[in-house]
Amino acid sequence: MKPASITDYRALAKARLPHFLFEYIDGGSYDEVTLERNVADLRAIALRQRVLRDVSAIETSTELFGRRWALPVGLGPVGLAGIYARRGEVQAARAAGAAEIPFVLSTVSACSLAEVSAGAGVPWFQLYFVKDRGFVADLIARAREAKCGALVLTVDLAVPGSRYRDARAAGGGLKRWSQLLARPGWLWDVGIKGRPHSLGNLAPILGRTAPLSDFQAWIHANFDPSVGWKEVEWVRRQWPGPLVIKGVLDPEDARSALGCGAEGLVVSNHGGRQLDGVQSSARALPAIADAVAGKMKLLADGGVRSGLDVVRMLSLGADFVLLGRAWAYALAGGGQTGVAHILKLIEAEMRVAMALTGVTSIVQVNSSVIDRA
Repeated sequence: MKPASITDYRALAKARLPHFLFEYIDGGSYDEVTLERNVADLRAIALRQRVLRDVSAIETSTELFGRRWALPVGLGPVGLAGIYARRGEVQAARAAGAAEIPFVLSTVSACSLAEVSAGAGVPWFQLYFVKDRGFVADLIARAREAKCGALVLTVDLAVPGSRYRDARAAGGGLKRWSQLLARPGWLWDVGIKGRPHSLGNLAPILGRTAPLSDFQAWIHANFDPSVGWKEVEWVRRQWPGPLVIKGVLDPEDARSALGCGAEGLVVSNHGGRQLDGVQSSARALPAIADAVAGKMKLLADGGVRSGLDVVRMLSLGADFVLLGRAWAYALAGGGQTGVAHILKLIEAEMRVAMALTGVTSIVQVNSSVIDRA
């Protein structure tokens, strides 16, 4: 199959990855109600088609944090992406760099910040809080020394959500080996040739040879449920560049974020992987846009599967959109080439959506393009 959409890349990812890895990418928490809402609520937004407008020159670039980007789109942080394809975070970062968009490296990436910076240019860095404040300070220092373009502090993982699919797919011994042997292409290209398999940024505390099976156990033991706004201010004092708070769904939390010195926030429910039953990002976004009233940059993720969805998020009040599963599917299904392809698809789809709603620049994409009839 020649992929023509992100949905096609999802099918390729499912066919290529061992079952437990695909379930980790694809699944959400509990009954996956919020996961489904993220997609469905975006698709339900009707756009207002306009005609006889001069749309001969469409401009998709936008400015964020003092830099011009070719699209209002970035590759958001995705854990363990380095094992979806061989040294996957490096491949994805290269695709993002070629497309002139940002790439956000997860704390729990397979490839370290140093490896990605050396192989693909300096990314943005996503930070989780753990109980060891010295280690958090060290991660911030590494991001600062690498001159990362932004620090994205994820705040919606005080405790990990319960993910039924991961539990069903888990297992060791013969069960794990049967899943690996069922995907010989992945096993050779990534499983064998893609070593070492470790959590690169956590090597100082886990060790460079720690197996990925330690991943969930480490998260449950070390993520810190006591974190509050004072810790955000602590990060702010150590980080001189743009600070973005990721994981906000409530307008009151958005107003609190205004006082902590952050330049941006991400309206996000962690891809439906944390508290099931909460609002979709699309439904939460307008109220948060009203709450911050343009005083900080708004990014959003959750359910974006096309350039049409990017335009929808912008119309709801986002300044910028982060992709999650979309680029993970593409990476697993086609490596760097796959990620580059979906970014071209998104750009082409955005151009069509903008032209047929009668707008020619990103600043014109607002609530006026939504059909409220």
